[in-house]
Amino acid sequence: MEKTILRTAKDVAVSAVKAAGDIIKQRFDSYHQCEEKGAFGDVVTEVDHLAEQVIVEAIGHAFPEHRIRSEEAGQLGKDSDWLWLVDPLDGTNNYVIGLPVFAVSVTLLYMKQPLLGVIYEPMTDRLYVSIKDEGFYCNGIQMQMKKKPQLQPQRSTLGWIQGHPVQHDERAVRLRQHLDLKCKRMLRVWAPTLVWCMLAKGDAEAIVLYNSEGEDLYSGVLMVQEAGGHVMDFQGRPFQGMCDEPYLIACHPDYKDEWLLLVQQGL
Repeated sequence: MEKTILRTAKDVAVSAVKAAGDIIKQRFDSYHQCEEKGAFGDVVTEVDHLAEQVIVEAIGHAFPEHRIRSEEAGQLGKDSDWLWLVDPLDGTNNYVIGLPVFAVSVTLLYMKQPLLGVIYEPMTDRLYVSIKDEGFYCNGIQMQMKKKPQLQPQRSTLGWIQGHPVQHDERAVRLRQHLDLKCKRMLRVWAPTLVWCMLAKGDAEAIVLYNSEGEDLYSGVLMVQEAGGHVMDFQGRPFQGMCDEPYLIACHPDYKDEWLLLVQQGL
């Protein structure tokens, strides 16, 4: 039953994110409305809403009994053990300044456990798909996180992700500076799903996430886990399910002790 749902869900999600991605790409550099959202500098455009509508309608039509939580529309549908998370334009701040680094993200969870993640990068036409226990795929090619010999933080690319409310939290600033000084390069691209995909593909060595829960989180976590990566909290406990205030480290499992120690030294 669950596998049947996931097969259909994958097809629906892939079709929906590609349709949303077409809208996003067509309107890149030609959107008409941009409004501030919240008190921390986030923004929303009409493109977010148009892309969201396409995805939400597709999911609602295929799975009317499922619940949906979407970035702009909020909670939709009935109470259900099945929950869809939708971020129709992850990286809107990049989008509005003409920086082509953004994605569409859809996640399906059952009883708060991510089972399906679909992320689409419209400007490069990269489609990332993961199903629980079935691996991580980029454009249909299965990929596995590789161990890099003699990996050291000072030779590593680290992705830093923080939630909008974090801002200049003293503890976060201290940790961020510590990691920035210890690593070769710290990425802050403001499109978290793409950072997770970079790690899963092996284009980055680790991610540190500081209190950033949202519709863009769980698809990326699933991608890394299905690529063979390790995701843990700041105490070294494996991360599963959902969390309202996540503090996470993700990396190759053979280097989890080194990254955990580095983060703990900076706290």
